[in-house]
Amino acid sequence: MNKSYKTKRAIGNVIAYIVLILISIIWLFPFVGLVLQSFRSYATEYGGMVDYLLPKAFSLDNYKFLFSGETNYVRWYGNTLIVAFFVTAFQTVIILCVSYALSRMRFAGRELLMRFWLILGLFPGFLTMICLYFLLKQFGLTQAGAIPGLILVSVASSGMGYYVCKGYFDTIPKALDEAARIDGATRARIFFTMIIPMSKPIIIYTALVAFMAPWCDYVFASYVAFGHDQSYNVAVAMTRWVWTNDYQGYFTRFCAGGVLIAIPVTLLFMFLQKYYVEGVTGGAVKG
Repeated sequence: MNKSYKTKRAIGNVIAYIVLILISIIWLFPFVGLVLQSFRSYATEYGGMVDYLLPKAFSLDNYKFLFSGETNYVRWYGNTLIVAFFVTAFQTVIILCVSYALSRMRFAGRELLMRFWLILGLFPGFLTMICLYFLLKQFGLTQAGAIPGLILVSVASSGMGYYVCKGYFDTIPKALDEAARIDGATRARIFFTMIIPMSKPIIIYTALVAFMAPWCDYVFASYVAFGHDQSYNVAVAMTRWVWTNDYQGYFTRFCAGGVLIAIPVTLLFMFLQKYYVEGVTGGAVKG
């Protein structure tokens, strides 16, 4: 009976691995195709519609084009990096402070505020796009001023993302805070010298989530920077490439740009995956 169980278990494992491998191949196929197309030379291989995936001759022409004077890719990449960096920094700090206050302090209207933010977060952000655009326009934060405008909008609503971070703080014993308060420590000192050092996973999780939103943003970024090439981020600018009549030529350049924009995110998740998972699981508690 034990042998029969082991045989069934082995067969089940084999079937599971086969299914997982097939799913992985299907999931990774578009990404592999993107990388391969980025190495296809438009000058040597374009002759009508291309009906093959593997380039006949690998070339760095598309990557050279990105850093040539023919395009503003470096400027667009820099815009994306600037917005993502400042949004990540400010948003992480705000979320940590708000989450700590909601986790440790009890004040009038606390429960109502949390419920209100939670319900408000159920509505998609694009419902406010028109209102936000005209508001930013009044302050000169559209088109030429789109970069600070995007940073301001992303940071302004940061406090509403408290939920996971607050759940993580709830798992840290409050007895630590009480003991420190008895010794005369202030709330700020407790937060910065005790809670923050113990919250590395949730800090990294919060920073990664904050970084991903502006790094991949297209809809609102295209809306705010519309018509001003110098204020585009990479997503908006490269979308314009595939709208050109020279679709075949710019598509391979689009693939090369996509590979470069994916590198920072890939590296971040590869090196910080452990903390990211700990932050998600640690914050997934009822607060």
